[in-house]
Amino acid sequence: MNKQILMQMTLVALAGGAVAYLLLYPLMSGEKRAIKRQMAFKGRSERQKTVRSGEAVNRRKQLEESLKDIAKRNDKKTSRSLNVLITQAGLTWSKKTFFIISGIMAVGVSISIYALTNQILYALPGLIIGGLGVPRWLLMFLAKRRIKKIVEELPNALDVITRGIKAGLPLGDCLRIIVAEGSEPIKTEFLRAIEAQLLGLTIAEAIELMAESVPIAEVKFFSIVITVQAKAGGNLSEALGNLSNVLRERKKMANKVQALSMEAKASAIIIGAMPLIVGALVYVMNPDYISKLWTTDMGKMALAASGFWMAIGIFTMKKMINFDI
Repeated sequence: MNKQILMQMTLVALAGGAVAYLLLYPLMSGEKRAIKRQMAFKGRSERQKTVRSGEAVNRRKQLEESLKDIAKRNDKKTSRSLNVLITQAGLTWSKKTFFIISGIMAVGVSISIYALTNQILYALPGLIIGGLGVPRWLLMFLAKRRIKKIVEELPNALDVITRGIKAGLPLGDCLRIIVAEGSEPIKTEFLRAIEAQLLGLTIAEAIELMAESVPIAEVKFFSIVITVQAKAGGNLSEALGNLSNVLRERKKMANKVQALSMEAKASAIIIGAMPLIVGALVYVMNPDYISKLWTTDMGKMALAASGFWMAIGIFTMKKMINFDI
C-alpha cells in the first residue's frame, strides 16, 4: 500500500514538474534575450523590390508575403511558431500530423498511468504530460540538436565558399557545391536558399530567409556579410574568411565557458538530487518514519511546500549557470 501511494505521489509530482517546465522554460532558457540580440542586427530598413512581369511577379509576391510574416513575428518578439519549430527540428510534419501524434502520446501516457495506479484521477495528468509536455519538448530538443550541428558545420561551409570565390566561381555555384557535397543539416538549409533564389529572390534575400529559419547569431552574421557585399561591394572572399575565423573563435570560447561552468553544474546536480536520494534511503531503512509525509495532512502540506521550494531552487541554479555567448 505504501509503495502504491509513493508511486501515485511521484506521478503527480512529475505531472506538476512537466507543466511548470512547459510554462517557465521560455523565461529560464534565455530565448527572449537571444531574440532581442538578433533584433539588434536586423535594422529597420524596409525592402524595396523591383516588380517583374509574367509568372515571376506572382512568385515574388508569395515570397514577399513570407518575408512580411517573418518580419512581423520578429517585431512582436514572439516565441517560435509551431511550423518554424518543426522546420528547425528537421522534420517534414504538418501541424495536423503533430497534433495527431500529440493526441496519441497523450492517450498512451494516460492509459499507462491508469494501468499502474488503477485510478482515473492520476491518469488525467498523463493527458497534459503526453499531449502538451512531451511533444513540445521533443521538438525543442531536436531543433536544439540540429542547430548545434549547423553551428559546427557553418565555418567549413564558409571555407568552401571562400575557396570557390577565390577560384573565380560565382556565389550561387559555391552554394550548389555545398548542397552537392555537404552534410546534413547544413546541406538542407543551403538547398532551401537555392530554391528561394530560383523563385525570384536575390542571393542576399535567400540567405536572409535562411537566417530567419535558423535564428542563431552565426547564420545572422553570414546574412549580414552577404547583404552588405551585395549593396556596397567589396572583397567577399576576405570577408567570409574573416567570418569563418570569428565563428571558430566563438566556438572555442563557448567550449571554454562550458568547461569552466561544469563545476557549478555538477554542484547543482548534486544539490538537486540529494533530497531525493536521502528520501529514498530513509524509506528503505525506515518506511514508517518517512511515510508520514504522505499519510498525514501535515506531512502532505510539508511535502508540497518542499517540492515547490525545491523547484524554485533548481530553476534559480539553472538561471545562474546558464551562460550565453
